[in-house]
Amino acid sequence: MTPATATRDPAYDAWAVAAPGLEPLIERELRVLGFADAESSPGGVRFSTNAAGLARANLHSRLASRIVVRLATFRATAFHELERAARKVEWARMLGATARFRLRVTARKSRLYHSDAIAERVRDAILRSVPGAVATDASGDDDGDAESWLPPELDRPSASLESAQLFVVRFDHDRCTISADASGALLHRRGYRQAVARAPLRETLAAAMLVGADYDPTRPLVDPFCGSGTLLIEAALIARNIAPGIARGFVAEQWPETRREHWDAARAAARSAERARAAAAIVGSDRDEGAIAAARANAARAGVSDDVALHHRALSELTATGGPGLLITNPPYGIRVGERAPLRDLYARFGQVARTHCAGWHVAMLSADRALDGHTGLRFTERLKTSNGGIPVRLVVATA
Repeated sequence: MTPATATRDPAYDAWAVAAPGLEPLIERELRVLGFADAESSPGGVRFSTNAAGLARANLHSRLASRIVVRLATFRATAFHELERAARKVEWARMLGATARFRLRVTARKSRLYHSDAIAERVRDAILRSVPGAVATDASGDDDGDAESWLPPELDRPSASLESAQLFVVRFDHDRCTISADASGALLHRRGYRQAVARAPLRETLAAAMLVGADYDPTRPLVDPFCGSGTLLIEAALIARNIAPGIARGFVAEQWPETRREHWDAARAAARSAERARAAAAIVGSDRDEGAIAAARANAARAGVSDDVALHHRALSELTATGGPGLLITNPPYGIRVGERAPLRDLYARFGQVARTHCAGWHVAMLSADRALDGHTGLRFTERLKTSNGGIPVRLVVATA
């Protein structure tokens, strides 16, 4: 690496990967973070940035699955064309001489469709460019769709895979895009959730629920099915303006071209912007005592124990003060935690409790079944569609 390469401030063509349906919310989030050219399309949001901005996006995005940087885009209909183009990629920007790397390859409607053969050519190009680098894994999906390069098995990769640089190679209609992952572990992994209750809610989806429901941190929030506390903790992080990635590391910090001061400055700025405590009550309850214990442990790891009140109690014991505020929850739905029929009474009780104890409050709920929604007696409108653990869900809102 030349001195010029070491000291320059690189420009990045970045892409924030989105769960289905979250693209507009992520575009808005990135624009608020200062990325004025952020533009959403199916699967994510494209934006331009520099090294300091890349650090800021990783630290502050509450909604994106990961941030990747586009290294090359080219057309290839034969392997010799792929080999020639792959050798021109500046792999050494992201890999040191002894670095480990892994590949994720997908091919859709392209003449080069065999992912293992594609991976072999790209791997060889990387090893030619960075002698001493080590390939630790290559995986592919010959018939992958637009999001197949974010497979479930990479949600909780082993420690060795987390420390290896991921390169994403995507063929679509003979057009190849090569990207370098800048995040490492998926961004929903904030670092606080080690204790989980049944059917946990992913942190990025919890944050999307709050954003989609227009959560106002100056108003109280209540979750009567809080489980391991993810919605509550994400609300507390928003209320205190704590960057969701402040307690974790990112693979881009290890890139040879990265200057440590960019990340140090981004973390210092994030810390200086934090609020001392939440402005309004954030209250959660659950009838499962083990879930409440898990929520307390998670809130402590997140540093928001003093901002979140947790109670072991049944839905019928719900109390809400200081409103109107937001009653928000991810209730049980039959696809995931049992048969649907027994849930009809639960949803009916939820609607009754909302109208009795939270009159005038906004109610937001993650729904997998319109019929169950109807049992609440609340007039819901849909805010967004996405998926939770592979189950199609909708964020619906109403006024109690």
